[in-house]
Amino acid sequence: MTHKVAVLGTGKIGEALLSGMIRAGWAPQDLLVTARRPERAEELRSRYGVTPVTNPEAAKTADTLILTVKPQDMTTLLEELAPHIPTGRLVISGAAGITTSLVEEHLAQGTPVVRVMTNTPALVDEAMSVISAGSHASQADLAHAEEIFGAVGKTLRVPEAQQDACTALSGSGPAYFFYLVEAMTDAGILLGLPRDKAHDLIVQSAIGAATMLRDSGEHPVKLRENVTSPAGTTINAIRELENHGVRAALIAALEAARDRSRELASGSSS
Repeated sequence: MTHKVAVLGTGKIGEALLSGMIRAGWAPQDLLVTARRPERAEELRSRYGVTPVTNPEAAKTADTLILTVKPQDMTTLLEELAPHIPTGRLVISGAAGITTSLVEEHLAQGTPVVRVMTNTPALVDEAMSVISAGSHASQADLAHAEEIFGAVGKTLRVPEAQQDACTALSGSGPAYFFYLVEAMTDAGILLGLPRDKAHDLIVQSAIGAATMLRDSGEHPVKLRENVTSPAGTTINAIRELENHGVRAALIAALEAARDRSRELASGSSS
């Protein structure tokens, strides 16, 4: 038996998921897509061989629905889908801040819902996708979600109560690193380096540091201490970071992101 999966509202993340699934062995003919603009849907058909459909058609024919629309568009999409989703259809929500209970409220009683927060490194198969079960989702539903999102990176199951924190940490996380690289590049220019050389130095340092964190098994404090010699350059830089409250600023930033995720869950778009 074939298992049809529909990606609804196929933007960059949805497209990354599609391409990852195909590379992982999913047959394009078993993948359905919806898009707001017809030309976008045709672009996806041409590029991947998937089948564009309407949202109601996807709800009627796919075995799994993956909702990748923006949080503010989720309620409208669910109202459109609700009359067409058969009992037992697995619904995966990928919108930041949208709870499984909100999705369940709009669908038939007993519909299995799984919440997934992924991030933009899905575009390069290095995503971190965090998965939580709704009230009616089974272990098999969670495993299926892991199979799909495992095509574009790593997955982690967490209780849904931790989803807002995960959104702040990994969902928005890539932006913090891009911001840091941007600031360090500007610093490199200030220190006299051409922009392209400063960029290359920082990006490779970031890749190397991330690989060490992943593969060494060492605590980040230990890895930092290995670079920090007495009265050296690194400890002077660390002192300035502490003097300027960088650690406290990061904690405050993550709290702000978590709080915004909670606001989205409550329906606030302002």
